[in-house]
Amino acid sequence: MSVPMSLNGKVALVTGGSRGIGAAIVRLFVQAGAKVVFNYQRAADAANQLVAELGVDHCFAVQADLSNIASAGPLVEAAVAKFGAVDIMVANHGLWPPEDIPINEIPDEHWRNTLSINLDSVFGLIKHTVAQMKQQGRGGHIVLISSTSGQRGEAFHVDYSASKGALISMTKGLATELARYGIYVNAVAPGWVNTDMSASTLVDPKADALIYQQIPLGRVGKPEEIAAPVLFLCTPMAGFITGEIFNVNGGAVLVG
Repeated sequence: MSVPMSLNGKVALVTGGSRGIGAAIVRLFVQAGAKVVFNYQRAADAANQLVAELGVDHCFAVQADLSNIASAGPLVEAAVAKFGAVDIMVANHGLWPPEDIPINEIPDEHWRNTLSINLDSVFGLIKHTVAQMKQQGRGGHIVLISSTSGQRGEAFHVDYSASKGALISMTKGLATELARYGIYVNAVAPGWVNTDMSASTLVDPKADALIYQQIPLGRVGKPEEIAAPVLFLCTPMAGFITGEIFNVNGGAVLVG
């Protein structure tokens, strides 16, 4: 008996796919048989290297600055133009400002920038992806990368927590709205993961010790450990799962 974890015949769009969690998702999806379009903002060398590694017949990189609603439409169009469809969309891109800022000191432009990247552009991606999936008439999967911070909050990072909490609410509402079309909507909520985005904090011995105290498994995650649940949610193995917040954070969401 074969285990149905294949994505053969599927086309996936993965945002922020040149490095970290996004690159791990791109690799795993291609290994599972999907054709993958991913975007990058500035990391052209890393994106080109990933395409060379996986093969131009299997994946395609697009430069796209996902910083507002309008930037999302052309990326979805590029995926359709390249591989003819979009069956899976993973909104993985995002911004975590590493500096601690009290709420009364957060500049308006700081708040707006975080929300524009982490929330507005995701809204645009979902809007255009759903339109494409409805036109195709064969359902699909949407996975939003949220965060532990979006569930329990994070002091001095209210902008980030608000944006990731909003993705959780979107997941629940859209799952009920889109189920009739065979479109599944789920979220994966990582905690601390060893990526470029978290590197500046994880190299600080004091912060590092505090972080480890809040993770029952006693370590930070690996990008591949986030990619695997994302793959699962896009396969028939997850055929009765929608509107779920899939915690992949070493138990950290239970602490603090």
